Amino acid sequence: MGAGHAHPLYLPGSSAVHRIPAEVKIVAALLGVLCVVATPREAFPVFGGYLLVLGAVWVAAGIPLRWIAVRSLIEAPFVVLAVLLPFTGPPPDLHWLGLTLSQPGLLGAWNILVKGALGVLTSLTLAATTPLRDLLLGLQRLGAPALVVTIATLMLRYVDVIAGEARRMRLARISRGHDPRFLWQLGATARGVGALFVRSYERGERVHVAMLARGWAGRLPRGSAAAATPRQWALGLLPAAAALALALTGWVTA
Repeated sequence: MGAGHAHPLYLPGSSAVHRIPAEVKIVAALLGVLCVVATPREAFPVFGGYLLVLGAVWVAAGIPLRWIAVRSLIEAPFVVLAVLLPFTGPPPDLHWLGLTLSQPGLLGAWNILVKGALGVLTSLTLAATTPLRDLLLGLQRLGAPALVVTIATLMLRYVDVIAGEARRMRLARISRGHDPRFLWQLGATARGVGALFVRSYERGERVHVAMLARGWAGRLPRGSAAAATPRQWALGLLPAAAALALALTGWVTA
């Protein structure tokens, strides 16, 4: 994987946030999510504070608000679940605009929505400011299991290869006059998926044999980049420190 290899969510930039080493951003994101999860759901203003912290990071990194908003729609399935809770939760109930809503259900829906949204926004911020290669190297520097890092690297490296294979198979079917679009043509699609699985398995086996022939010992080589300095750790963990202060405020006021 080349040094410039990036993922679809990465926004190239030269901001101070982009320059922070990946391991620092991974730790900061993890601490921020843990603070959000640990915050009592009744501490409503604290969640607004988390959003302000993320907004400050977006401004510093030059991430457009529209970019964040469009990609945060991945949370939509959780929104559907949350909408049902006020109607299915236990008593006590309250009446609003002719509707009978469960108070615990409303709090549960709010809890899912706000914490899920903040988790998604934090993940998007990390992805937007960190290339894929740096994320993997950051996990490596943090001492993540070598097997996990290796599997993640190979999976992400070859997902584009498998997607390209799927596109070529589809174009081959279309060029032969067969483009299944209806339910009764599902068999052809299923056979195509099966063929793609077999081809991917065979390709993976060939790649593995080629790696062994070149002396691969079961772990990826360590990156040559220098470790993060104390100043970089202090700068990168500022948002996490703000999130921790907010979480403590939430626990005190709840």
